[in-house]
Amino acid sequence: MAENTPDQPADQGAQSARGLDLPYTIKRGQELDLGGAFTPPPGDPVSHFGAGLAKTMASNVFLSGLPLDFALQNTGFFTAPFADRVHATDVSADEGAREINVVLDNGVTRTARFFGSQGAITIPLGETGVFFEPSVVEPDPAEQQDCVWSDDPVGIDAPDGVDGSLLADALDIMFDESVMTAACLVTHKGRVIAERYRDGITVGTPLESWSMGKSVTATMVGRLIHQDVYELDQPAPIPPWQAPGDPRAGIRIRDILNMSSGLRFRAMQDPDYDPSIGYPDHLYVYTGGIDAAAFAAALPQQWKPGTVGRYRNCDPVLGNLLVRLATEGEDDLAAYHAFPQRALFDPLGITSFTIETDPYGTFLTQGYEFATARDWAKLGNLYLQDGVWNGERLLPEGFAGFVATLAPGWVADKRPIYGGFFWINGDGHLPVPKDAYYMGGAGDQRTLMIPSHDLCVVRLGHYGGFPASTAKFHGMLAKLMEAVPPS
Repeated sequence: MAENTPDQPADQGAQSARGLDLPYTIKRGQELDLGGAFTPPPGDPVSHFGAGLAKTMASNVFLSGLPLDFALQNTGFFTAPFADRVHATDVSADEGAREINVVLDNGVTRTARFFGSQGAITIPLGETGVFFEPSVVEPDPAEQQDCVWSDDPVGIDAPDGVDGSLLADALDIMFDESVMTAACLVTHKGRVIAERYRDGITVGTPLESWSMGKSVTATMVGRLIHQDVYELDQPAPIPPWQAPGDPRAGIRIRDILNMSSGLRFRAMQDPDYDPSIGYPDHLYVYTGGIDAAAFAAALPQQWKPGTVGRYRNCDPVLGNLLVRLATEGEDDLAAYHAFPQRALFDPLGITSFTIETDPYGTFLTQGYEFATARDWAKLGNLYLQDGVWNGERLLPEGFAGFVATLAPGWVADKRPIYGGFFWINGDGHLPVPKDAYYMGGAGDQRTLMIPSHDLCVVRLGHYGGFPASTAKFHGMLAKLMEAVPPS
């Protein structure tokens, strides 16, 4: 069984092996620091762990339809590390109430309940429910012209010029039993050319995808920019930042999407992360039972915006706050909760996405979302088509180029791997052309776009197969490059 690893693609985690100058990156961050210190978030880490375990089990049982015993052994290791599951003395499912109850060895019981369109949410300690009125979001997909696929798995369907035998070999690599791939598909010029699912998983099974959701946040913000609600370079209109003299007033929407807001926030992916300081903020915005957006908006400044790149969940949380500020109805959150479906997923013909929220109703697409492999592929193809779908522009012209461009703060830190809530193959860490970029999540969840080959590759897997899945994913990509010539 794999042990928990940080919520970033394993490729980026192997920093020393890729020649990145971590001493330089750490020193640069120290020299540019505006002054101040980290304060660990409140609460008992064991209780926070229980919140993460209850939520991920509720999602995998009630959304993905996985057996609880299987889910406990193989899913949700990020907010609920497998090694820490010794703290759970009992985990049970209440099918009638659609709840998971986790009894912990500190005497606390954490409960997560399934709320339909808002997914699974852990009930805050001392409460009996959440702090908003859940709403129902029913998909109403538009008639499709782009990416029209049959209802059944395609298997191998190689077009002229593509080697079908090598495509089959590529899938064989990814479905080695040790890596627990749940779903894998490849599209070429919008057509599914290779597709396979693990036993018990179907075309219609939504699966955990973790930080691929950050790219969904970018896409929602991009949709609002195209609708003239926001501009990429405007200062982010976060209410607590608008007081005269507040240095955070200079943080642009661009800086947030570039993971370069400069806010003081502890994440396991920080080059100088010290676990002895206490529970990381990066997990707390999932497990604390808090208003995650209010928590992120209250953070002080550590660096000037746009100067330093750090993979920190405060920025996608703020991206979701921007969506909420732009779309929330006067009386309830129904319009906000419906926005991604109506403005983005319905036009793309996407019907499986469940975006989960915190107890206050704000999206947590820094990692709490479930969807099918096919629906991730449609989102990937939207970017391959420069934000145009069925002849309609959904994203601003050039927005795909923005998310796929290395962020200046990351380049200055000598880590050319991140763009606009998308990972970039700028250092060639993947065996594909450097124009490739991708949505990446913990446990090797991937939606990879390779524009030079008109390819989109989606891989979703159970966390129990990580990190063995990383080498297999690289092997599959190398085989795909043999099978599919450049466009």
